[in-house]
Amino acid sequence: MTASAAQTPQRKRAVNGAARRIDTDEIGLDALVGHAGYAVRRFQIWIFQDFIKTLGDVDIRPTQYSVLTVIGANPGLSQMAVAKRLGIERARLVHLLDSLEQRKLVKRIKSKSDRRSHALHLTAQGETALTKFKRLAAEHERHVEEKIGKANRERLLQILAGFT
Repeated sequence: MTASAAQTPQRKRAVNGAARRIDTDEIGLDALVGHAGYAVRRFQIWIFQDFIKTLGDVDIRPTQYSVLTVIGANPGLSQMAVAKRLGIERARLVHLLDSLEQRKLVKRIKSKSDRRSHALHLTAQGETALTKFKRLAAEHERHVEEKIGKANRERLLQILAGFT
């Protein structure tokens, strides 16, 4: 067997104009290297993957955690207020709340002042669960600190504070 025949599937040479596969680390990024948006997006992907892995046993995604945290800190908020504060489309929030309600973590109570609106509250089960979720999220934040360092994490939070 020749050396070229023994190549791994990731490392095939272009033959007769066919596409070649190479290791992803060998693919040049050109101007993307200097783009803050690209770097932030790649970091966001890593953060979400670690969050999902760290909270995987409790089956909570980042957006669900955000919604539960805001409701827990502000009982009685309307769906519209939560959606606006977190930058979530109303239709997506309704779907998300449906799933949290099915899991008995959140309850919607019709507003006495506006029949079209619902006040959002955590259930007792939701409050207990959120305490556990916060412990796991703190573990995730320790992973972030391990990845980028304590000082860099603190500086990153300062930089991003203007966007919250």
